[in-house]
Amino acid sequence: MTKPWRRHPVIYEINTAVWLSELSRKYGFQTTLSNIPDPEWDALARLHVDAIWLMGVWGRSPKGIAVSNANAGNLADFHRALPDFSLSDNIGSPYCIRHYEVDPRFGGNDALAIARKQLASRKMQLLLDFVPNHMARDHEWVTEHPDYFIRGDENDLQSDPVTFTKIDGRVFACGKDPYYPAWQDVLQINVFHPELRQAILQTVSQISSQCDGIRCDMAMLVMNKIFQRTWGPRAGQVPEEDYWETIIPAIKSTNPRFIFIAEAYWDLEWELQQQGFDFCYDKRLYDRLESTDPLSIRQHLSADIVYQEKLLRFIENHDEPRAASLFDEKQERLMAVISSTLPGARLFYDGQPEGRKTRLPVFLQRRVDEPCNQELFLFYLKLLNIISLPVFHEGSWQRFEATGWDDNLTYRNLLCWGWSMDGTMYLVIGNMSVGRSGGRIKPGWKNLQGSRWRLTDPLNGSSFDRDGNEMLQPGLFVSLDGWEFHLFSFTLS
Repeated sequence: MTKPWRRHPVIYEINTAVWLSELSRKYGFQTTLSNIPDPEWDALARLHVDAIWLMGVWGRSPKGIAVSNANAGNLADFHRALPDFSLSDNIGSPYCIRHYEVDPRFGGNDALAIARKQLASRKMQLLLDFVPNHMARDHEWVTEHPDYFIRGDENDLQSDPVTFTKIDGRVFACGKDPYYPAWQDVLQINVFHPELRQAILQTVSQISSQCDGIRCDMAMLVMNKIFQRTWGPRAGQVPEEDYWETIIPAIKSTNPRFIFIAEAYWDLEWELQQQGFDFCYDKRLYDRLESTDPLSIRQHLSADIVYQEKLLRFIENHDEPRAASLFDEKQERLMAVISSTLPGARLFYDGQPEGRKTRLPVFLQRRVDEPCNQELFLFYLKLLNIISLPVFHEGSWQRFEATGWDDNLTYRNLLCWGWSMDGTMYLVIGNMSVGRSGGRIKPGWKNLQGSRWRLTDPLNGSSFDRDGNEMLQPGLFVSLDGWEFHLFSFTLS
């Protein structure tokens, strides 16, 4: 049985293939999930994260590799990320899954079990992938259960060869979402098929015995209303129960601590939460941080706390550009503080603390060498240490408003919120603009009254003594340079 997850967990995503490849070169022997040296596990533990997402452990498809190597767009992306790319670097997409057994090059299922024990001994959970929408062309169901897939005919093949393909005399639809061309390395599962749903339930049950939670790829695609919009009559009758309403409760009935994370877009996060997901990607916040619009961020953060606590916050993952390539360093630090001090789960991606700038296609097992930004790395270590404190997991979160005065409208650029628990208080203030901004913040904690407090920012070492009554009314005066922030702890002075 999975152990309890902390509230507002911190998750660290690792590209498994790249990690093991680099460890093999570092130690001079073939490294799998079974023989990773202890110092590497200890290094992950020093990040103070709650879970490791080993992205891409499942068996990849040889047919998928061939399709991607014949795709000009893929090849251009490979050469962009890896100038000396060779075909051997492409080991296939981890989302073109041939079977839900751990890839032999990573050591197989037994090796994963060893890795899970190593993580558990350091009080970290294990998160893995699940792809609900499609399977590789050479998955066993293609020959054993072709009815599990969306099918076509010769007319479809002739009129739409991008969406349809022929395998062993049968025409199948390739996996897709309703807004983009089909992914030609995978076949589209028919999630309305009742026997398919039972087979998927068995698959997820097997996965749930090997980890503590799953990140569900493009989770919204298999919702009844989205799937019907995408495939229409080809999918058959719409089931009475939605896909996730079938899968999630069945797994949680035997393993109630197991968590489900949805990669979700199109403002469907609330619906997916209602269907059982513990966390959904907060792509809206990511987009608003990228646009550096403080008003839209404040509006986003005014949503109900129950909804907020089930969002996964990030400024980087394997699908998005590297944060260090998107923001300058000062901006990135602010964005990292914002995304990691909000309620909900917090996600960091391997290479983000070091300041890597090259986004690597998930097909590749090797990445370019990039120098570590030591100052940024130390910043992330401090930040991860701070947000590991109990107050950021078990405490209460409140959003605070900034106010200004007649000739000062820069207060509108300020974002502010706080965490409190049993007398422990942390206040986050950020200036979401390029110029200096000032205003007053009213933290709203009644225990500030009648005492003098020292406000210390553990990220930069600054400290200020302030009167509690003044902080309550008229408010704490702040003035911050462009993209500057404070993460204040409060102690009696």
